[in-house]
Amino acid sequence: MASPYVEEIPPPSLDATTEQPPLFDGTTRLYTAYICPYAHRVWIIRNYKGLQHKIELVPLNLINRPDWYKEKVYPMNKVPSLEHNGKVIGESLDLLKYIDNNFEGPSLLPDPAKREYAEKLLSYSETFNSAIIDSFKGDTAKEAGAQFDYLENALGKFGGPFLLGEISQVDIAYIPFVERFHIFLLEALKIDITEGRPKLLAWIEEFNKIDAYKQTKVDPKLVVEIYSMRFLS
Repeated sequence: MASPYVEEIPPPSLDATTEQPPLFDGTTRLYTAYICPYAHRVWIIRNYKGLQHKIELVPLNLINRPDWYKEKVYPMNKVPSLEHNGKVIGESLDLLKYIDNNFEGPSLLPDPAKREYAEKLLSYSETFNSAIIDSFKGDTAKEAGAQFDYLENALGKFGGPFLLGEISQVDIAYIPFVERFHIFLLEALKIDITEGRPKLLAWIEEFNKIDAYKQTKVDPKLVVEIYSMRFLS
């Protein structure tokens, strides 16, 4: 089933100077941050399932985050988190599954026959991200390249263009990080992660055709600025 298109203007981020919004009044809220790839995962699945009118987006400024978020919403003080039915749930991979299981819209659950492989890829996603970030301190082309080769090979297992053949939670777990790595490595280190990886290129191109994803894409200049400051200074 195709993703429903819902027009939305993302609201401004709330910071420590912003008045506390209503809390625990029956509204379902996704607390997020536009720059955060973990939160980006959940924003994408919300949009893909057409839940813009069912799950309110509450973006936070992570540099100057409001005190009420930690004190009254989520003591871990991280994003993403979901306020739903009087409780708050965190952790992006858990939230992918939770939203897919508990809300209407196109299913992104892996086919039962592919479930074991899907869980393997989801479990590997943190290794993938950490290894690429660690590579910024070493031989980036070689070390990060090995991770993108892993993804290239995985994309071939079921014939593409997505990791399980059809789009699923697994793709959404990876794309926010790949998006940012692609931008940063090309701009800052002149490394094109799609060179010699046609399946990876096709995967990125397929995502860029999906309105639900295009609405969430991060500002490339901001990625380069933040990643350069964090990893190259």
